[in-house]
Amino acid sequence: MDGAIHRAGGPELMRELQERYQGCPPGSAVITGGGHLPARYVIHAVGPRWRDGNHGERELLESAYRSAFALAAEHSCASVAAPAISTGIYGFPIELAAPLAIGTAATALEAPGTSLREITFALFSDQDLEVFARAL
Repeated sequence: MDGAIHRAGGPELMRELQERYQGCPPGSAVITGGGHLPARYVIHAVGPRWRDGNHGERELLESAYRSAFALAAEHSCASVAAPAISTGIYGFPIELAAPLAIGTAATALEAPGTSLREITFALFSDQDLEVFARAL
């Protein structure tokens, strides 16, 4: 998903990211303008690479979502589209990721005074959608 977002956002997206930030460690997120995308912002959240589940992967994934949703709220966003972070080439099992993602989204939507009204998960496949639907 990351590559598709950067291709669609154009070179300005990567340029802004590199000019404003010196990296983004797993479990955190940063924000840029939307580039050529029909969005005001792109939130770049970095999830963990799956090792074996015994190296803080769950906590880092939850932190990545929490950081991303907090940035969206800080920038007065009402709606967010989020991928299934780390479930592609980073190998995080989607069956474990889906409940974490949904739970963190629900908490963000319920936060007092939040601007967030809707979080939509943009998923890679019908199988991913089925896993998220079961988790929901």
